[in-house]
Amino acid sequence: MIGDMIAKARKEKNMTKTELAKLTDINIGHLTHIEKGERNPSHKALKSICKALDIPYQQLMYTYDKSINEDQENYDVINHISYNKILAVNSIDDFIDCPSNLPSSAIALKVNDNSMEPRFKKGSYVFIEFNTPLNSKDYGLFSLNGEILIRKFFARKGKIFLRTESSDATEIPITNEDEFYIIGKILSK
Repeated sequence: MIGDMIAKARKEKNMTKTELAKLTDINIGHLTHIEKGERNPSHKALKSICKALDIPYQQLMYTYDKSINEDQENYDVINHISYNKILAVNSIDDFIDCPSNLPSSAIALKVNDNSMEPRFKKGSYVFIEFNTPLNSKDYGLFSLNGEILIRKFFARKGKIFLRTESSDATEIPITNEDEFYIIGKILSK
């Protein structure tokens, strides 16, 4: 997945592989293998690539050991994971213990509404693994047109839907006009 993200960023920056190879001093053949997902870049190479592309290193680092399955490819997951945006937090409550069975958690987020009850109660915490491709029926943290949401994710026939768990079970179809990003996956305890 990291190779797909590098290729996406490079293409969006209108940079050729040759230009990136020159800026990073990475052999173009090796860069091609990285973008195809046949090899992972070293951390030093990834930092060099990010610097050349003028993008944050950590966002791509979250994708380092992740791969994409066929369902995720069908809904074009790469276009819904950001390489240059980070979650802005406007309040910090405290540190909480990270459950030992959720070692890939990056942040604990307090649920601020009852839209996902009974699964996630208002005021409880959910544990997020950033930039993780989701499978249908996974719970996730999303940015949809500037609003941050916790929802159940569905991918059907290449289309994406988000659903609440409340009694009305509202379903939100994601369209091409929406600005939609998968921030991360909610991990189960």
